[in-house]
Amino acid sequence: MSSIFANIQPAVRTETKRVAVGTFTCVILMWVVFGILHVIMPEQVPFDYTVILGGLGGGIIAVLNFFLMGLTVQKVVSLTDEGDARNKMKASYSQRMMLQLLWGVAAIAVPCFQFAAGLLPLLFPNIVIKAVGIFGRKKE
Repeated sequence: MSSIFANIQPAVRTETKRVAVGTFTCVILMWVVFGILHVIMPEQVPFDYTVILGGLGGGIIAVLNFFLMGLTVQKVVSLTDEGDARNKMKASYSQRMMLQLLWGVAAIAVPCFQFAAGLLPLLFPNIVIKAVGIFGRKKE
């Protein structure tokens, strides 16, 4: 298994870790909001295992999507033919969107997932990336 991850560039690892930490921080905050709303409106807002499973599943899919994008960019940069690079990026985008679509369908259709808790984490990497851009990174 280490050979699979041996060729990952440090930038991809670093950014994926940053996005993963930010995404799962947002998932925890989402759970807190679900909990508060459940206390205020217990009939309208659930807070049970479906919310936890939905958040975990959505967070994993969101981070996986980011990681796969990073791997694709890493591979595309090494290509010399611009057409091949463009086609590889388009194929990767389509596959990653299909992954998210399938997760979205599962989050809505499978009763062990609360749909909103499963779908919201797909937005969290974008929020994390923008927050890092606005507030800057720590000096390393």
